[in-house]
Amino acid sequence: MNKNEEFVITINRELGSGGRTVGRLLAKRLGVPFFDKAVIKAMQEKYHGTVEEIEKMKGRKHGWWADVEMLFMMDSGLNMHYYMPQKSDNLGLMTTDDMFKDETLILQELAKGESCVVAGRSGFHVFRQHPNHLSILIQASLENRIERVARKQNMTAEEARKAIEKVDKMRENYVNKYTGTSRYDTRNYQLVISADGKTEEEIVEVIMQYIG
Repeated sequence: MNKNEEFVITINRELGSGGRTVGRLLAKRLGVPFFDKAVIKAMQEKYHGTVEEIEKMKGRKHGWWADVEMLFMMDSGLNMHYYMPQKSDNLGLMTTDDMFKDETLILQELAKGESCVVAGRSGFHVFRQHPNHLSILIQASLENRIERVARKQNMTAEEARKAIEKVDKMRENYVNKYTGTSRYDTRNYQLVISADGKTEEEIVEVIMQYIG
């Protein structure tokens, strides 16, 4: 990846690996926008999933990223927490063909003419044809993932383990259904990092050194 040209960095990560925080810190370090589930969800709700509205937003004279940051603030509840499926969630709605199509179009439009970092959202697949794309997978041992999720979400270790199992299954099913591959297949990534024994800042340094 050439950081001096328009680029897209996608980060897939296991729940509890700190990968989403790594993506946010990396984007800040590189001075580019950061997109994750919270931002995409907010944009779908505000713009009803239409690329046309996003094109209008990006075409304004003032910095369009300010609009996205406002959405970011509005959706701060989602942005600051892991997604934990609850009994009341309609998970079927999250994995419909229309949802995947909307997310793909929104991400591709947001990245058009703009470097960015994308966390999750099957980014490794969405941007697989991008000429300057770095695909990263961040993993961690189950023990460390349980500890982190329990601490962040104020859960017991058993509750954290069950949450991780549920999210892992949901994400793998989603990726497999819409990309025809596994999110654990390392052939989908240029860089695979274990978060064990590393802080988020140290992982960012590893990525920056890889980029050069």
